[in-house]
Amino acid sequence: MKFSKTDTALVVIDPQNDALSETGHAWGLVGESVRANNTVENLTRLFTAAKDNGFGVFVSPHYMYPHDQRWRFSGMLEKVTLDQKVFFRTGALSLADFAGSGADWLDRFKAYIEDGKTVVVSPHKVWGPQTNDLVLQLRKCGVSKVILAGMLANLCVESHLRELVEQGFEVAVVKDATAGPRHPEIGDGYAAALVNYGFIAKAVLTTDAAVKAMR
Repeated sequence: MKFSKTDTALVVIDPQNDALSETGHAWGLVGESVRANNTVENLTRLFTAAKDNGFGVFVSPHYMYPHDQRWRFSGMLEKVTLDQKVFFRTGALSLADFAGSGADWLDRFKAYIEDGKTVVVSPHKVWGPQTNDLVLQLRKCGVSKVILAGMLANLCVESHLRELVEQGFEVAVVKDATAGPRHPEIGDGYAAALVNYGFIAKAVLTTDAAVKAMR
């Protein structure tokens, strides 16, 4: 799979404190996988390569608001997200208490995301981009190929992969720029995701290979 800055963009999902920081809500489930994959370091390398080589960068964030806590049903991890106020903001039109919160960007990513060029799309509300404007923004910018990375491997990343493929994009997943939850009863979400990436994505890459391809 060949990439060009004229038709390819880096899409990063949930580069936020609650997913990637040791103080984040999800760390107990994902920390072991994040460390094993060097996820934070690899995401930094992808951001750097995309910016240095003129590739568009799109961020698909996860935000939850007080009105979302009135949802009447949810899946298991959805319920945890709502109950523990993961990715929580005080309101869609307010940044009160946002800085440094679980919904905020990891500090080391801020220079890339807040440079005035990165497109931060509206939030996805469960796992996939069906509830935000990621596809619209990509189409409007002439993007047909996506380099996909971020969190969490078997949930938001896999859901974005599936929807983008259904929408006609060519998608390469960067397998070591993501990580997944490890649960003593449910299992290893990262291992499960890798199997599906192989079946669904146009390519499954390492960060080394993705960075090389963007040069």
